[in-house]
Amino acid sequence: MGFANPVPEHREHAWTEALFVQALKTDGFALASGAASERLLDALDDAFAPSHGGEDSKRRGGQRNVLDVPATLSAASSDTGVRGLAQAVLGPECFVVRALLFDKTPEANWKVRWHQDLTIAVQERLDVPGFGPWTQKEGVMHTHAPDPLLARMLALRIHLDDCGEENGPLRVLPGSHLAGRLSEADIDAWKARAQPVTCLARRGDVLAFHPLLLHASSPATRPGHRRVLHLELAAEPLPSGLEWRWRR
Repeated sequence: MGFANPVPEHREHAWTEALFVQALKTDGFALASGAASERLLDALDDAFAPSHGGEDSKRRGGQRNVLDVPATLSAASSDTGVRGLAQAVLGPECFVVRALLFDKTPEANWKVRWHQDLTIAVQERLDVPGFGPWTQKEGVMHTHAPDPLLARMLALRIHLDDCGEENGPLRVLPGSHLAGRLSEADIDAWKARAQPVTCLARRGDVLAFHPLLLHASSPATRPGHRRVLHLELAAEPLPSGLEWRWRR
């Protein structure tokens, strides 16, 4: 199993640091095959066991605020190869600022339109230029962040299950992260001219991408389980008294 579309070899086997960093710089994403150890995957399996229907399955489709779960802390720790992927891009002092779990199942099977990740989680609302609008999600304050800050962040998606074409995988538009914040018209223009790449993955693979990269996903055509632990990392404090909600 690899990427659905023909892509340069380094996108699928971005194991040397230079190629991994270059792929993220030029394309906005890179896949590190087998970057998560079996020990880490077993710990995450115990913490986020596949749901088996009912209300728990519906909640599991979009579970927020899981950074305080011990297994997630293990994934975010500086002694794992996962953290090292971000350090190669953001520097050795980077830290995790948010974690979410996604799992597409028959009860929680959704479509995500083309978008950029513009929101960060903070301790409290402060009226600082460049930040806003503000929302509260499950008791945590969130705000849109300025483009320069988002450009210096990175998302890592640890795949706990194989993710094939039928599992509603992430699709990306390579290079779109270099265009800054995009309007709806800009997004439509990118969709018209850019060839999307479908990011298939095996259990243990880690997909890295920049928040400003245009990405989307379709509902799973054969929903089973597509558990993904999504980590967001930054490398600098927030300005003017704002504080990250988490900093691990």
